[in-house]
Amino acid sequence: MAASGPFDSLGTILSSVAKRFGLDTRLHELRLQHDWPALVGEPLASHAWPVDIRSKKLYLLVPNSVWLQQLTFLKPALLEKLNSAAGQPLVTDIVLRVGDIPAPSTPPRSPSGSASPHPLAPSEEIAAHTAAIQDPDLRRYLTEVIATYPSRPPSRAEADR
Repeated sequence: MAASGPFDSLGTILSSVAKRFGLDTRLHELRLQHDWPALVGEPLASHAWPVDIRSKKLYLLVPNSVWLQQLTFLKPALLEKLNSAAGQPLVTDIVLRVGDIPAPSTPPRSPSGSASPHPLAPSEEIAAHTAAIQDPDLRRYLTEVIATYPSRPPSRAEADR
């Protein structure tokens, strides 16, 4: 991601800060959870939930062993679909576990009445991620930026700017 001039774009700076503080994987998780029904379709989304991404492995919860078996056969197609949607090799494997799938929630509404374009992480979680930043102004600014981080990764054209 080379800058076109003497200054780096805000997206480049935020991306490097997110990587430095270990936030990039968590942001991918939040995007994946937010976009899950659109990515995999409603039937699958109501029977599987992305819980975590660790070491390029996506951990999915399924309600029972029948869905666990079904998704075992769908792993290659799911991996291809998720990585192509991310625009990069985000996950290399899917680990399936039986457990309770959280109930679907409606996206938060903005004051204008339209759906918010991003998933909101709990403020305690954001505070935990930004606690290591010594400068209070920078910490406050990054907290605001993380809370409003877009729900989709930048396109290749946006990332190359």
